[in-house]
Amino acid sequence: MHSEKASWGLKLAAWGGLVFLHFPIAIIFLYAFNTESSGFSFPPQGFTLKWFGVTFARADVLEAIKLSLEVAAIATLIAMLLGTLAAAALYRRHFFGKESISMMLILPIALPGIITGIALLSAFKTLGIEPGLLTIIIGHATFCVVIVYNNVIARFRRTSHSLIEASMDLGADGWQTFRYIILPNLSSALLAGGMLAFALSFDEIIVTTFTAGHEKTLPIWLLNQLARPRDVPVTNVVAMLVMLVTMLPILGAYYLTKDSEGVAGSGK
Repeated sequence: MHSEKASWGLKLAAWGGLVFLHFPIAIIFLYAFNTESSGFSFPPQGFTLKWFGVTFARADVLEAIKLSLEVAAIATLIAMLLGTLAAAALYRRHFFGKESISMMLILPIALPGIITGIALLSAFKTLGIEPGLLTIIIGHATFCVVIVYNNVIARFRRTSHSLIEASMDLGADGWQTFRYIILPNLSSALLAGGMLAFALSFDEIIVTTFTAGHEKTLPIWLLNQLARPRDVPVTNVVAMLVMLVTMLPILGAYYLTKDSEGVAGSGK
């Protein structure tokens, strides 16, 4: 009989892979509490919360956080609406061109971000729209829709259509069927898709660079900080914040969908 326990070599390889992936993240978390003002001294000289106070006292940091949260929230709401409607239209009906439409919906997440950014900037310039808050939101919504669509259509495919037919046969109208049958079945997939979309929007930088104009989201603020070595401790604190804001929704989405066939964010 084969043992169900993994060999020591396999365990070592697995732990080595985890350390390789997460060591840089752990270092950023460590540096955020470092007393040394240079920010990159190892081992850390001591433990302090000073840099958190310095960070949240800066108006430019707070403005960047506010803008990123605003963009992510609005882009996520747009994505949840459009992604759900697209999934509802495509999950069961068969018609000419359905596969092409499905491919076009998924395409934005497959394209390199720089291509998407150039395409969006060209489209905005052609339409005479100046880069700003609106263009950032539109740019983020293009790939956030895909995340929500993937989650919702996977759940639609596992929802028995007989439940919907039974609801209609028992006298429920379309709204009642949606409210009491469809929405409860979609709720966890929709929430997971929204959480993933929010996380991806919050830390997106490539598309944002082409569509932001003079606006500065938090990732763009971080990029600009690379040329300011005196602000390294503040940069470390902001980097840790970005990682937390993006990591927690992704973990939440994973736990919401881990027992389902459709893995949250599988399109990414």
